[in-house]
Amino acid sequence: MLVFSNVFMTFAWYGHLKLQEMKISTGWPLILIILFSWGLAFFEYCLTVPANRIGFQGNGGPYSLIQLKVIQEVVSLTIFTIIVTFLFKGQSIQWNHVVAFLCLVLAVFFAFLK
Repeated sequence: MLVFSNVFMTFAWYGHLKLQEMKISTGWPLILIILFSWGLAFFEYCLTVPANRIGFQGNGGPYSLIQLKVIQEVVSLTIFTIIVTFLFKGQSIQWNHVVAFLCLVLAVFFAFLK
């Protein structure tokens, strides 16, 4: 659920830039772009909220709130990187981006360390 919610999130946050690049939304007023993004974000929330409720220890799931958040950030960065790599050809992944990603992976490791 978190993977699919992050696909919607990435398109909600950055998809309008691709539409602008493709000359689809160039003339759209900002309020229309915001409403378009909110429309996509609705589907993100429809997946994120249940995923967090199911995964949370307080509801019988295996994860603490901190663990859920760290997992979400890594999933978010992974999905973002994949989408940007394929849709925004002018954006390149640099060594420092890889190091930042590895730091987040380490964050997951430390969040789960007992």
